[in-house]
Amino acid sequence: MDPADEEVGARYSLRQRLYLHLEPTAWPRTGLSPANLVIAVLIVFAALLAILETEETLRADAPRFFQYAEFLILLLFSTEYMARLYAAGEDPRYRGVLGRLRYMRTWWAIVDLLAILPSLVTMGGQNTFLLRLLKLLRLLRLSRLGRFSRAWSAIAQAVQLRSFELLLSFGAAGMLLILSSACLYLVEGGEQPEAFGSIPRALWWSVATLTTVGYGDVTPVTALGRILAGITALAGIGLIALPTGVLASAFSDALRRQAAHDRSGQREE
Repeated sequence: MDPADEEVGARYSLRQRLYLHLEPTAWPRTGLSPANLVIAVLIVFAALLAILETEETLRADAPRFFQYAEFLILLLFSTEYMARLYAAGEDPRYRGVLGRLRYMRTWWAIVDLLAILPSLVTMGGQNTFLLRLLKLLRLLRLSRLGRFSRAWSAIAQAVQLRSFELLLSFGAAGMLLILSSACLYLVEGGEQPEAFGSIPRALWWSVATLTTVGYGDVTPVTALGRILAGITALAGIGLIALPTGVLASAFSDALRRQAAHDRSGQREE
């Protein structure tokens, strides 16, 4: 028998078995444990359910289905949250009452709780704007999939290491946004006060131009304004590509380190 099978099949206490199956780093085999695999599928289903529920015709055809399905998801996620809270005691950092409170302040524990709270608040409520907003927060459940992937943590670490370069690029883009908005306000403000009558109004045009979206709902009409618009568009191509290149390099480095770590672990085995 595979040693990993013997380890998983050993006679552990309930808390040890829960920790083994719910904590991704504790699972001795490659991939997800059966419990976490089921949870991942349930997360995707819950997000899909939240998306489909926004369609009024579907709610009208099956008014009870969404209520019962959401109640079942709430029950399963609440049970999972309590199980994770109980199993966290296997980690020496989270033992005892104070340890559990410390665990509840960790990032993934907060994400787990946020996946439950909107359903508790919106259960049986009316279709108001606030209620729709709270229901949309259920889509945050998709972020829970991040705990099951080591690649996400590696990428987050890589982005953190490149934070200085990203801040510089975003800062340069922000300065160009303000500068181009101020120039168009000066040149076009008199001709088109509704669109360029102030720097905040002109900022919408700058965002659409610098991101190369170009909606076309607001355009300069003067010769100087069009020249400035062309300069802004050309500058936007380079500034948008700059953080994209930094992120692409960070992702590549992170995945390369993760692959090297996996290969070293396989050689040790």
